[in-house]
Amino acid sequence: MMTTHTITVPGARIAYDVRGSGPVLVLAGFPMTAGPFAAMAETLAEHHTVITFDPRGMGRSPVDDPDKGSTPERRADDVAAILDAIGADKADLLGSSGGGVTGLALAARRPERVGVLVAHEPPLFELLPDAAERHAATEDVIATCRSEGVRAALAKFMVGVVGYDARMGENAVRHSSEQDLADFARLFAHELRSTTRHVPDLAALAGTRVVVGVGIDSTPLVTSRTSRALAARMGVEPVEFPGGHGGFRTHPAEFAEVLHRTLTARPASTEPGGSR
Repeated sequence: MMTTHTITVPGARIAYDVRGSGPVLVLAGFPMTAGPFAAMAETLAEHHTVITFDPRGMGRSPVDDPDKGSTPERRADDVAAILDAIGADKADLLGSSGGGVTGLALAARRPERVGVLVAHEPPLFELLPDAAERHAATEDVIATCRSEGVRAALAKFMVGVVGYDARMGENAVRHSSEQDLADFARLFAHELRSTTRHVPDLAALAGTRVVVGVGIDSTPLVTSRTSRALAARMGVEPVEFPGGHGGFRTHPAEFAEVLHRTLTARPASTEPGGSR
């Protein structure tokens, strides 16, 4: 059974869902909301207390000032507030895409709150040798959103920033709901720059077990390169997950199996992922 809750945090109200029982596992996306994680969360709830949520300003989580953006650090504080609300001292966390950046910020700022962090394809453009080119593409998307609207910006984002082909870009625009488009508009106007320019504090992350995940089918994407760059800097081998950048949505059962296996393959000295 799933229950839905809302907490008030500085500048926003965060909607989150709770499923299952056992060690706490947070599934964090950005700009993705809780919805795309739903099928996988149901599977994982057999072994975990699974938390999904809508990040501030996205979906069901309104902000007090829609013209004000956030940062990975601010979103990390929101995750910590959710853990406080459910009475969890710490949790394991899967962060995918921008949610991976959120997870890295949380582990660096509040390492005592994170058991195992699985950072799945975080878009850390600063780690790439062509960072300047990646940032230029991002700025072009932001400018396009202002001048031509969110649909044109989304098509350009999928192709020029993420690395999909033109057909995938067209499909993303065609199949996006009005809420999806509103979330992307906020991403482009207020969130994209701070997320892709985030630089992980590797020294601060040293006390946390960080697993870098990459989709088997993500090889053409920029996020595959950023993931492998992060793994190289941390001196770890990336773990391959089913599917591509959205593998948790297209292959929920298989993705959940790899995630569960990854979380439980921890050293004997590591504490459990969380408690309620």
